[in-house]
Amino acid sequence: MRKSIWIFLIFSSLLVAVFWVLAESPDKNFWQNLLDFLTKNLSSTPQKIEIKEPSSFLSPTPPVADLETTIVHIAEKSSPAVVSIIISKYVPVLEEYYINPFQDLPPELRPFFEFKIPQLREKGREKQKVGGGTGFIVSSDGLIVTNKHVVIDPEAEYTVYLNDGRKFKARVLARHPIDDLAILKIDVNNLTTLSLGDSSKLKLGQFVIAIGNALGEFQNTVSFGVISGLNRTITASDETGRVERLEGLIQTDAAINFGNSGGPLLNLRGEVIGVNTAIASGAENIGFAIPIERVKRMLKEVQAKGKIEVPFLGVYYLLINEEIQKKFNLPVNYGAFLYREDKTAIIPNSPAEKAGLKDRDIILEMDGEKITTQNGLGQIILKKSVGQKVNLKVLRNNQTFIVPVTLGSLPENLQ
Repeated sequence: MRKSIWIFLIFSSLLVAVFWVLAESPDKNFWQNLLDFLTKNLSSTPQKIEIKEPSSFLSPTPPVADLETTIVHIAEKSSPAVVSIIISKYVPVLEEYYINPFQDLPPELRPFFEFKIPQLREKGREKQKVGGGTGFIVSSDGLIVTNKHVVIDPEAEYTVYLNDGRKFKARVLARHPIDDLAILKIDVNNLTTLSLGDSSKLKLGQFVIAIGNALGEFQNTVSFGVISGLNRTITASDETGRVERLEGLIQTDAAINFGNSGGPLLNLRGEVIGVNTAIASGAENIGFAIPIERVKRMLKEVQAKGKIEVPFLGVYYLLINEEIQKKFNLPVNYGAFLYREDKTAIIPNSPAEKAGLKDRDIILEMDGEKITTQNGLGQIILKKSVGQKVNLKVLRNNQTFIVPVTLGSLPENLQ
C-alpha cells in the first residue's frame, strides 16, 4: 500500500513539473508544447514498414480529361485533311406510260376491254449522285488516298469536298490491282495533310480514332475505340456485288459506317495507321482497315513509276488449316497447298512455272517467313517488289528443299 502511495506521489510531482516547464515556454502555446512532449517522449517507437510497388506492366492511367483533350485535339487537327468523295454518273431518266393490249379491237368491243398496263421508257439521261465515300490528303498538292471500291467505276465522275466547303473535280491516278486502295488527284496546293504512321508495330488494345463521311451524308464523323484484332482475313462485297478477299487487316471497334470507306484510322499521335475499308454485317462495331504500310508502298510505286506494279508468283493455292489438312491428308498443318480443282495450279509462263513448282507442292515459307492462315502467301508476296529474288521453302513427297524464284509483275489479264 505504502509502495503504491509513493509511486503516485512521484508520478504526480513529475507531471506538475512538466506542466510548469511547458507553460513557462515563451515561444509556444502550452497545449502545443504538451502535445509535442508527449509525442516525442511517451509514444512507442514506430515500426519500419517496407512498402513495395505493386507488380504491374501497366503505366499510370492518364486522367479522363487528358484523354478527352487528346481526342478533341486530333479531331480538330486531322479533319481538314479528311475529304468527302461524291460519285456522280449519267443515268437514264425513265417515264411511265400505259398501253392497252386490246386497242386494235373493233370500236364496239373496246369498252369491254379497257385495260391499262404500265410501262417504262427512257426519256434522256441526267447526272445524278450515285454514291459517296471518304478519303484523306497525303500531299499538299492534292494526292488523296481512298478505297478502290469507292472509285471502281471508270464511267463515273468523282468530286472531292474539302472540310472548308470547297469542291474539286478529281481524277483517278491509280487503282491497286489487288488491294482495296486507290489514289486520286485534285488540282490545288497548300492543303493540310495527314502524317502516315507505322502499322507494323500495332498492339491489341491501342486506342484509335476513325474519321469519315458517315452514310455519305454526315461529313467528318468521329468515332473512338481500340484495335480489337490484327492480321484478319475477310471476304468483302460492295454495293455492286463485287467480291474480294482481303488479308492482313486491322480489326477495330471504332464505329465504321457506310460512307466511311477510304477514311483514316488514326493513333493517339494523330498518325494514320490504317484505311477504313469494311464492316462485318450482322455484328456491331466490328470494322476493318488496311494497314498503312501497304499505302506507303503504293504511293512509292505511283510516284516513282506512275503506276502500281504488283509482285507476281503465279500459283493458285489453299491455305492449309485443320480442315484442309484432313481433306487432302497432308503431312503439315500450315503452308500454301498448290491446288486447283480440274486445272493446274501453276499459271503458264509464270515465275512459279519457270522455277519448277508443281501441283500439290506445299510452300511452307518465303524468305524464312512462315505461311499460315493468319499470314497468307498473298500477304507475304505483297511485301515484296517486282523483280525481287525470293527463296521458297517447299515440301514435295515428304522432302523439303529451297526453290529460288524471281518475282514478276502481275499481268493485266489477272487483275
